[in-house]
Amino acid sequence: MSAVAADSESLCRHNHFAQPAADRSDYRKYAPSREVDILHLALNVQPNFTNRTVAGTSKLLFKPLGKALHELKLDAIDLTIIDVKGSEAIESYQVAKEQIIITFAKPIPVGKEASVEVSYQAEPARGLFFRTTEMGYKDGETHLWTQGEAMDHRHWYPGYDFPNEKFTSEVTCTVPVGMTVLSNGKLISQNTNSAKDSLTVTWKQEKPHVNYLVALVAGYFDKIEDQYKDIPMAFYVPPSDIKEAANSYGNTKDMMAFFEKEIGVPYPWEKYYQVVVRDFTFGGMENTSLTILTDRTLFTKEFEALRRSDGLVAHELAHQWFGNLVTCKDWSHLWLNEGFATYYDVLYDGHKNGRDTLLYRMWQTANSITAVTNEPKSIVYRTYDKPMEQFSYLAYRKGSWILHMLRSQLGESLYRRCIQTYVERNQFDTVVTQDLNAVIEELSGRSYDRFFDQWVYHAHHPELEAEYSYDATTRLAKVSVKQTQKISDKVLLFEFPLEVQFTGKFGATNVQFTVKEKGEDFYVSLPSAPESVVLDPKVALLARTKFKLPNQMLYAQLNDKKQVGARLNAVEQLATKKDQQTVAKLKEVLNKDAFWGVRVEAAKALQSIHTDEALAALIDSQTQKDARARKQVLESIGGFFSDSTLRTATAALGGEKNPDIIAQAVRNLGAYSTGEVEEILKQQLKSESYMNVTADAAVAAMRTQDNPIYIAPLLAVLKERENKFTTRGFVAGLDALAYLSRNETEKAVVREFLVGLVKHPKEGVKLGAISSLGTLEDTQAVAVLETFATAARESPERTAADKAIAQIRSAKRPSDNLATLRSTLLELKKESSETRKELDTLKKQLQATDPKSGAVKKKK
Repeated sequence: MSAVAADSESLCRHNHFAQPAADRSDYRKYAPSREVDILHLALNVQPNFTNRTVAGTSKLLFKPLGKALHELKLDAIDLTIIDVKGSEAIESYQVAKEQIIITFAKPIPVGKEASVEVSYQAEPARGLFFRTTEMGYKDGETHLWTQGEAMDHRHWYPGYDFPNEKFTSEVTCTVPVGMTVLSNGKLISQNTNSAKDSLTVTWKQEKPHVNYLVALVAGYFDKIEDQYKDIPMAFYVPPSDIKEAANSYGNTKDMMAFFEKEIGVPYPWEKYYQVVVRDFTFGGMENTSLTILTDRTLFTKEFEALRRSDGLVAHELAHQWFGNLVTCKDWSHLWLNEGFATYYDVLYDGHKNGRDTLLYRMWQTANSITAVTNEPKSIVYRTYDKPMEQFSYLAYRKGSWILHMLRSQLGESLYRRCIQTYVERNQFDTVVTQDLNAVIEELSGRSYDRFFDQWVYHAHHPELEAEYSYDATTRLAKVSVKQTQKISDKVLLFEFPLEVQFTGKFGATNVQFTVKEKGEDFYVSLPSAPESVVLDPKVALLARTKFKLPNQMLYAQLNDKKQVGARLNAVEQLATKKDQQTVAKLKEVLNKDAFWGVRVEAAKALQSIHTDEALAALIDSQTQKDARARKQVLESIGGFFSDSTLRTATAALGGEKNPDIIAQAVRNLGAYSTGEVEEILKQQLKSESYMNVTADAAVAAMRTQDNPIYIAPLLAVLKERENKFTTRGFVAGLDALAYLSRNETEKAVVREFLVGLVKHPKEGVKLGAISSLGTLEDTQAVAVLETFATAARESPERTAADKAIAQIRSAKRPSDNLATLRSTLLELKKESSETRKELDTLKKQLQATDPKSGAVKKKK
């Protein structure tokens, strides 16, 4: 499962849950015992799109394990049970809070096949979601979709809802004629009833998979089709999006070919379909043979390289092996699903776009991981509260880095052999981390217990401080390395290989050290002093490293055309310098480096330096062929508060065609409270762009300005053009409206508008309106919010209402108007600039009349 729309790189969500007390029995989480072996699940459902309900039957075929079975417990939440029947006599059944407990008249012997069939109705709060015209979605695009991971299918059918059990499945669904029905496996039948007003479709998944991978999508869709070998492929989208479908789908076949070769195991399922749905909960979900994707992944070609679906599509496709064919036994080992999918997305990116791209993405990921300084959790972590807590950067990004380090240490060929064996040995089964460790040790002959212990079963990463020196007398280079992370029972002293590259007149010399102590010195014989020294030039170690080098060495690294890691590390260090030579070097990199990622980082570095010369360098570097570098230059310019930034932003609005870069220019205007900017933002608020990105940017800029002059135009647009916004964009607009209004004496109009949306049929809008009432900080909204605060404790409505009430009660008014402060600052900067010019002119005049006045005497 991916948490983002267009680029699985930003895969992770940060979830916050209350930790269970250590003296509770559920403090540590484990897979539940399997009292039965479930062989097959058969669902037969009929959704009601008007009432947003579902009625159906769930039939499970099973056989007891270990001992005779007297009671069968099925996971089920808020289902209305109509009837329960079975192949064995049923004495009774009871509906508990989260289960149906079926008691048999006689215990069923071990190994005997039996079945139960539950008839039920549901109005699902989770697990199955409707998107209808009545809810505010487009005419002719009514549909439903399911989302099972982690354990949400229990909200729309009874079953065994944990990943340590695999079974075959079939789904039968009856819908109005004209709709499409999609599910796992292969199509068995589709029949129209005698009145020709309904269609019944059956799909069957003949190879075993886990419950959360069962999927159902039904509604009005258009599609494009393809085929890889004998595997049918299709990409379904709501009809209004069919023109953009090929942009997102286009490389799927190439990905499948790459993964088959890289993993060494053929694609294991009957088909591969992808379907785009409205307001999907996450970025994507890798249901067996049927991936569901968010509509936010779609894009038009005018976005250039700034938007792409390859990351998301590759991530979900990789899951068909890692997560579906081989599945983590319990949620503590989730990284075996998500870490693999994240890394294989990166491997495909490297295959398609070059090794520099692969290493740049791993470099970026390492920076995001090591920026977390006090993480107490390990990757394999059992003291979570809810399973969704596990879907964090630890499973995704850090998990991908575990695989990257294994690949770097084992070598690509041996690594591939290990992964192929791991998948083949465990296919259609569940796994824990030790299963991977065992295969690696078997095939490599090396012990990897320490590796997995320190990186996977314990927390954090090495924090290194390194120093370099060269002794011309002995011709020895010395590298000193200290591990400075705080050692505890959760964070170990690490042992790892560290590659160091020395480059000079003698060429390049690469040496690998094994670091294992808190402080160590390493020596290398070199014929002369090196011109550059690079730690981890191949981006193979997850660590936070402080290694200060003189500018000349860093400049030399900038010219290392073979090692993108060396150039990236040099740019990162130079971002802390402020001298003009460094600015000039970074400007040269920004305009001449062959790789777009290094140019992006050079723009960020100039922004960080934040001098007038750095701003001038950015402004001079706006001509960039790669849209990613072009956008970053504009964004970095926006990080400066000056007349030049304002002029650059307005110029971009006139000459730029890329919607995302236009949107960046609009966001840059948010710092400037002028009449011209006010008119531009009002115009952009009503602008037409794909997924309304430029209007969204205008909303963000208005919120940044914090000027109540925008309340009326923003309110009008939100009322009149709701259908132009995405749900996410509309909610951002509600929050901005409330934020702009929070200090107004009269809030009734805005309050009533927001209150009118708290019963919106779109859950996202409803929750957004509740949260925005908190942002409004209006005590008169508390009564409305308290009606939601009495909802179920874990319901999204109650959570949002509780936060909103707390925000209102703790509100503090600002002492100054932010927009006025910004205008005053801009005027002061203008005056300061003019004063400097006057002083420079006076100095030059003085030097012209008295040349000695400018001379500086040197001491002898």
